[in-house]
Amino acid sequence: MNAFHQLDHQRIQDALLTHHVKWLFNPPSGAHFGGVWERLIRLDLRIFPLPRFKEASSPIHSKLRRMTICLRTLMLGTVVIGTCGALLCLFLLKQSKGGGAWGGARGGAEKQPRNITILLWHWPFGRSYSLAGNVCQEAYQITGCLLIDNRSAFPLADVVVFHHHELKHGQAHLPLHLPRPPTQKWVWLSLEPPTSNGLLAAYDGVFNWTMTYRRDSDIFMPYGKLVPRAASDYTIPGNKSYLACWVVSNYRPQHERSKVYQRLKRAMEVQVYGHWVRRRLSNSKLLPTISHCFFYLAFENSLFTDYVTEKLWRNSFQAGTVPVVLGSPRCNYEALVPADSFIHVDDFGSAEEMATFLRQLAVDKERYASYFEWHQHHDVKLYSDWRERLCHICHQYHSLPSNKVYHNLDHWANSSTTC
Repeated sequence: MNAFHQLDHQRIQDALLTHHVKWLFNPPSGAHFGGVWERLIRLDLRIFPLPRFKEASSPIHSKLRRMTICLRTLMLGTVVIGTCGALLCLFLLKQSKGGGAWGGARGGAEKQPRNITILLWHWPFGRSYSLAGNVCQEAYQITGCLLIDNRSAFPLADVVVFHHHELKHGQAHLPLHLPRPPTQKWVWLSLEPPTSNGLLAAYDGVFNWTMTYRRDSDIFMPYGKLVPRAASDYTIPGNKSYLACWVVSNYRPQHERSKVYQRLKRAMEVQVYGHWVRRRLSNSKLLPTISHCFFYLAFENSLFTDYVTEKLWRNSFQAGTVPVVLGSPRCNYEALVPADSFIHVDDFGSAEEMATFLRQLAVDKERYASYFEWHQHHDVKLYSDWRERLCHICHQYHSLPSNKVYHNLDHWANSSTTC
């Protein structure tokens, strides 16, 4: 056989070999085990052709030839099946990790990140909530976030949150005796003003992030915020019967708000409710009662940066009245709400001056209505469920500093920032 015919013969052999291999890895839908076995025999003979026996017609030689074919085909089949099994395992492993076949995502989609696990070490003020199911996703549409309170999962948690009140009063303790994973972050949580903190030196070098009402916190968690309103159909509540009202339970004469109230009540009438005057309002009656007042005294018991509580968001805005605020400077309030949505005590030189302004504003319907203009475009969103607050950690997780440690937590927590 000349070189040309040898080359042509080799090409035919290669083509047949390729055909058999493709058939084995992608058999037609009607293929059966016998067909696969036959293909294996043909493939075996193509790869390892048997030597020709001189006495091919001998029964012994024929039997030997058949036995050799069977044994070698069995060996080849074992190799092929083992290879297929290995490839199948690799495929399933890749699939279980969220990617598509061979490590790529199906349909060109990117690989989904794993869940961020938030462990709440103890519930604030001893009041627990259900964490059944995927709370973050089902209740608040926050995906990729797992909120748990099972302490046995401590080694697996990405973030562990500690509420300060329980630490301060010895109702809970930091798990300093447990091996802390190197990438795990500890969060100091507090929505109370600095006067409630106590000594914090014991926590130096412990916490990575802060979660408070302050805008300079690592995780900013206000008592409320404004969100876009779907329709511009807000109506100011009617039946305004009183000039101003105030709901107070924790009355302390030394508080600044108490001093302002004492001066103000001599210049104008103020309807007072709450435990202090034994005129408590139930939750169902709170907002309807306040809605009858032109103004609400949203006086905070502590005057600290960004400390703006439900007195503004719920008692004033949601009740449908104009808040008269006492707390952090006006610029702090303006960072949260429109400048013309509230009246600040600091805008006046005396209680008498403020009382005169409020009386004039109450009878000027057009000007009074201007304080509600923002309602046409925004609604009030309250944060009253600790689960929602904690789930929001996941929104900021990837943008938070990874190597931060508070070496002087007391200095940060008790500092006062400017606008």
